Amino acid sequence: MPASRLNKYEKRRKNTKLISILSATGSVLAIVLLGLIIFGGSDEASETKDPLPENESVTKTEENENTAVNKSDTTENSLAKETNIENDSEMNGDVNLEQTEPSDDNVSEAYTGNWQAVGTEQTEPHTVNYSEGSQDRQEMRKAVAAATGLDEERFIMWWIKRNGDQRVINTVSSSDESELYRVYNTWVPDEGWQPTKVEKLKENDQKWRFE
Repeated sequence: MPASRLNKYEKRRKNTKLISILSATGSVLAIVLLGLIIFGGSDEASETKDPLPENESVTKTEENENTAVNKSDTTENSLAKETNIENDSEMNGDVNLEQTEPSDDNVSEAYTGNWQAVGTEQTEPHTVNYSEGSQDRQEMRKAVAAATGLDEERFIMWWIKRNGDQRVINTVSSSDESELYRVYNTWVPDEGWQPTKVEKLKENDQKWRFE
């Protein structure tokens, strides 16, 4: 056989062998790739699901924060709508208030409380001085302010009524007369005037005295 034909034959045989090897390798790679797709799908699915809890956590955190804000707003609105009983319940700490029966039809709400005596500069034995500017009048104003929450310097003292020995009833209002009260005060020896009951009034039943 001539040398040129022999060389062509060898080249063709080598090419055929190379094609066979490449085909076999391609088949193996295809099988491996197919296996990865089939058996590796669950891993990819897991990787896809894993981030979700993080997103859910962020969302839940944001929801919790929003809920907390909403609850805070609701709480503030609720507190704003509560009666003045709770708003006026502080003097040296919280005061326990209890609803009680009104003394007449002009009273919209009445309550008692465990207010503390406001202190005094007076000595015993004590005699009530009803005069304008007296020490008793000044200390009564402190007691009224403590029980009602009115501005001690600005509220109007309309009338002081004797209610027994060392006991008085103060009829008062806010400076604009939008809030009206009767405050029952009792003298505590060496401790001063102590509020014992508050009545919210519908109308100022003492204003007529000054008209």
